[in-house]
Amino acid sequence: MIDFYTWTTPNGRKVSILLEELGVPYNVHAINIGQGDQKTPEFLKIGPNNKIPVIVDSDTGVSIMETGAIMIYLAEKHGKFLPTDPLKKIEVIEWLMWQMGGLGPMLGQAHHFLHFNPGKAPYAEERFATEVKRLYGVLNTRLEGREFICDEYSIADMACWPWISRYEWQGIDLADYPNVRAWYQRLLAREAVQKGYHVPKVMGEIPAG
Repeated sequence: MIDFYTWTTPNGRKVSILLEELGVPYNVHAINIGQGDQKTPEFLKIGPNNKIPVIVDSDTGVSIMETGAIMIYLAEKHGKFLPTDPLKKIEVIEWLMWQMGGLGPMLGQAHHFLHFNPGKAPYAEERFATEVKRLYGVLNTRLEGREFICDEYSIADMACWPWISRYEWQGIDLADYPNVRAWYQRLLAREAVQKGYHVPKVMGEIPAG
């Protein structure tokens, strides 16, 4: 059994989608980051960086923070969504790291400046809007002639998709990135993606792309 501490953010949804795809049992613990739940002493014992998500695996007693580490751990434990062939495995990890080091942080900054605080910092808005478009272009090129980011559906797709689901917050029209749009809708059709999106609570309709 996995105890899953999360909230309604792209980073949280990365792991909830993976858990749903794996079909493993898990208990959800809603950590309302708007109310500061992530700063409580109880949460800091398992998530010392005071960020969601965190998992605790009752099978092993291990607690893990940081989505990349969580996703690799779960994929390897259950033997799914991360290839065993060394070259194919590193390719998936490469794109997982791309999401963690670029796509997520840059789109997160775009949310802050473009969606929540428009008009307050023109330089920052221009900088992050430009970088968001560049990253969408990278993903669009990668998906040319591909159904998924790597050869098969993997944790790289699950990591990127929740961030793309907030394309409207980023000022992006997916029609400008047809390969991304097709991939986005392909994943949206998956039952596990739809279920994972609504963890820890239902948040209305998922953007259709």
